[in-house]
Amino acid sequence: MRILHAYKIYRPDIDGGVPAVIANLVAHPAPDIKQSILAARRRGWGRSIEIDGTPVQAVGSFGTLFSTPMAPDYIPTLIRRARRSDIVVHHAPLPLNDAALAYGLPDRVGLIVYWHAEIVGYPLLKKLVTPMIQCVLERADRIIVSGQPMIDHSPLLRPHRNKCVVIPFGLDVAYWGAISSADTQRYSSRHIVSLGRLVGYKGYDVLLRALAPLDANATIIGEGPLLSDLQALANDLRVADRVRFAGRLPRDKIRQLFHSACLFAFPSVTTAEAFGLVQIEAMAAGLPIINTDLPTTVPLVARHDMEALTVPPGDPAAFAAALGRLLNDPALAERLGHAARIRAFSEYDQSVFRARVTEVYEQVHARRPKSGG
Repeated sequence: MRILHAYKIYRPDIDGGVPAVIANLVAHPAPDIKQSILAARRRGWGRSIEIDGTPVQAVGSFGTLFSTPMAPDYIPTLIRRARRSDIVVHHAPLPLNDAALAYGLPDRVGLIVYWHAEIVGYPLLKKLVTPMIQCVLERADRIIVSGQPMIDHSPLLRPHRNKCVVIPFGLDVAYWGAISSADTQRYSSRHIVSLGRLVGYKGYDVLLRALAPLDANATIIGEGPLLSDLQALANDLRVADRVRFAGRLPRDKIRQLFHSACLFAFPSVTTAEAFGLVQIEAMAAGLPIINTDLPTTVPLVARHDMEALTVPPGDPAAFAAALGRLLNDPALAERLGHAARIRAFSEYDQSVFRARVTEVYEQVHARRPKSGG
């Protein structure tokens, strides 16, 4: 079975998020499954490389526009490679995938739409590409989502709910939990950690404003276009001496920071944050979470007063109150952190995740004709 994963960008140009999900899916495939990845470069010439045993073709790109690669070769390359595949996995949102797959995909090729999120923040783009998205969803054999709220709140998905399969993400929780989390002193450290792209929907301006009245330090891991704006805001709020913008770090350094912190801040403000895979990494490390009550799967991963404190999105005062509550109550932080670790290991192990997605592959492959096209 030849499976092609298509998304706008992949490692080593970027880590985390959708690329992390794809990396997990292509790791340790069954002997009869051959997987490959098509992506675009963040900027620069195209290249074909192998990452952890998986072939990765990244076509050249001039940069991005509306969060979409300006990659002239992407659509023709996807059309050509799709015709040589048994299953195409379209990791949405990506209008380039919709344009390539809306018309002309051979009947024998199975199509799985992995619906990571809606298009958010670009209303004109969404209006223009919605007809193609609808066409692709009609053609799709299965649509994978990470949680039921994604179906319930999506006008695009609701007509196709019979095709939707809810599969929560999974990852290598053993890796993130490998350093001992038994030292209860960590919950008194007053060190807050967060990780994500420095983009608007991640809500880091909310985190900085929430930090201002508190006696605490924060490390924000990640890179992105808002770095200088966030640094300027930190200066204006007079918290620059208590906030470290760590940039992009290797996994071992991230894990080390997770195990030195007392809590994980996840202040996302829009439905562009559909799940928050990094929550699981932090939970596996024994960190309590502060997240936001988005109408997505985010507050269902780490649940209010069970593994997390959940507050309204875009509310610095509420976020500050939750931060202060955990900073000043190490026993509560420890209770939520230990529960978070248990939930990560019991619900989000990568082996369960891969097995469930592989079952979808087999169902789709079985229903498609094996000749013609």
